[in-house]
Amino acid sequence: MKSTFRKLSAIFLVAALFSSLLISCTATPESTPPTEPEIKPPTEPESTPPPPVEIIDQLGRTVTLETTNPQRIVSLAPSHTETLYALGLGDRLVAVTDYCNYPPEVKEKPSIGGFSTPNIEEVVAMDPDLILATVIHEDKVIPQLEAKGLTVVAVDPTTIDEVIEAITLIGKVTGAEKEADSLLADMQKRIKAVTDKTDGLAGAEKPNVLYVVWHDPLMAAGSGTLHDELIRTAGGTNVASELDGYAAISLEVVIAANPQVMIAGVGMGTGEDLPLQFITTEPRLEDTDARINNRIYRIDVDLVGRPGPRIVEALEQFAGFIHPELFEE
Repeated sequence: MKSTFRKLSAIFLVAALFSSLLISCTATPESTPPTEPEIKPPTEPESTPPPPVEIIDQLGRTVTLETTNPQRIVSLAPSHTETLYALGLGDRLVAVTDYCNYPPEVKEKPSIGGFSTPNIEEVVAMDPDLILATVIHEDKVIPQLEAKGLTVVAVDPTTIDEVIEAITLIGKVTGAEKEADSLLADMQKRIKAVTDKTDGLAGAEKPNVLYVVWHDPLMAAGSGTLHDELIRTAGGTNVASELDGYAAISLEVVIAANPQVMIAGVGMGTGEDLPLQFITTEPRLEDTDARINNRIYRIDVDLVGRPGPRIVEALEQFAGFIHPELFEE
């Protein structure tokens, strides 16, 4: 009996093991979430630098610019230096000339020599991506710099309109076009404030004006000069208009013209205020209306002689000298 029971137990055990094995083989394994394919961001195409830009500078030269956002600029003229600072680009200015003295912080910049005689090797050593030059550099300096693969833009304004064009051009080649537009809007507003009062003046209402450039020999600003334009725009008549450019003028011609206003530039190198002293003390000028009425004025030669943003300030001073009745502060 026990034998039979053992046999049946063995049969049942084998059957249970077999069933368990069968179930384990046919059961569906727990499903695992499918692995998401790796999504790679699209590969951006390599950026290509913008193509070179060609501009025409104020000497009529075609200049190719590899960039219109230069970060290292050398200025070869005080007026260019003043313009760069007025556009907020002083931090990009890596070198200037010995004569660049405005604004005051420019004195901290390295110098590459004189205005007309910059040191070419020192300019090259500055590794500039833009050099601003002028007409005085046309024959020798610009060709030497360009022969070394440097980019030179010449800016040479001789009238107020050309000053405006020069600032526009500098804004374009430095990527500061918005700043140039803002600066010019302010300048043109101030110019209009003067011309609104002087454009309608009759000839008899325009005083005779002499601008003295130097005293020995006596030299005056004639036609074609920025000073001549300032006199006319400010409502005066230039007694030296028969002269061409900055030229010698005889004392007899000045006395015959009887200027009602005489203006002298001061601060010119070692000359200091010698032209002003001359027109103030020269005995032969004592009978001129300017001396009789104490209408003798001084002006900073840098302010009036640099064709940059401060030329508007020079115009405002000329207007105050010539027509104090119209421009009282």
